[in-house]
Amino acid sequence: MSAPVFATGPGGLAGLAPGDTLVLDGPEGRHAVSVRRLRPGEEVVVTDGAGAGVAGTVAAVSGKDRLEVAVDRVHREPAPHPRITVVQALPKGDRGELAVETMTETGVDAVVPWTAARCVTRWKGERGAKALAKWRATAREAGKQSRRLRFPDIAEPAGTKEVAGLLAGAAFAAVLHEAGGAPLAGAPLPPDGDLVLVVGPEGGVAPDELAAFAEAGAAPYRLGPTVLRTSTAGTAAAAVLLARCGRWS
Repeated sequence: MSAPVFATGPGGLAGLAPGDTLVLDGPEGRHAVSVRRLRPGEEVVVTDGAGAGVAGTVAAVSGKDRLEVAVDRVHREPAPHPRITVVQALPKGDRGELAVETMTETGVDAVVPWTAARCVTRWKGERGAKALAKWRATAREAGKQSRRLRFPDIAEPAGTKEVAGLLAGAAFAAVLHEAGGAPLAGAPLPPDGDLVLVVGPEGGVAPDELAAFAEAGAAPYRLGPTVLRTSTAGTAAAAVLLARCGRWS
């Protein structure tokens, strides 16, 4: 099995080199010691979630939440190219976390929560802050599980106007829509620049939203002959783009 992955905060691996010792404590140290029950001699990977990672061996364990890692290798992963962002309309229940989890595992680089007109779920006040925190925690855990050194950015919630601005600045922008005349698998992709996908809510993308996105340069595309749920469409579409743009080659 691959070595388990743990995460530090941004900049937590700065300046480390082979031969150094990294201390893992707090919640991650507790998980490593008390849940994973790691012992000296076992291999681990630690990442800052921003492209840096170290591979090493557990040198010592103390208490229930602290271990020392002898650093063997340091790796810095370049930013992905092209960058893929999914604008995800807010689903009902825990389907938002499911969408974030599977998109993270697939390789999406950023997720933008979208408050679409037909969304049943609304993020307001403390409830909205908790929901956003859940999405970010889900991305972090899924990033570790899938052995990523770069975790996806989970942006602040956006309205339709903000989404249209994001689409206008993309090299390629698409709205997943069952009435799309062309398949995403055949869409002409640019040689350079960011790719942005829009996934609508359970009730579909409203006509005025489609019009605003079209004005911003985002055409409607279909995935295939079936209609996917909002919680799975982004993952399927991202997989299509990742395969076509060469990131899965």
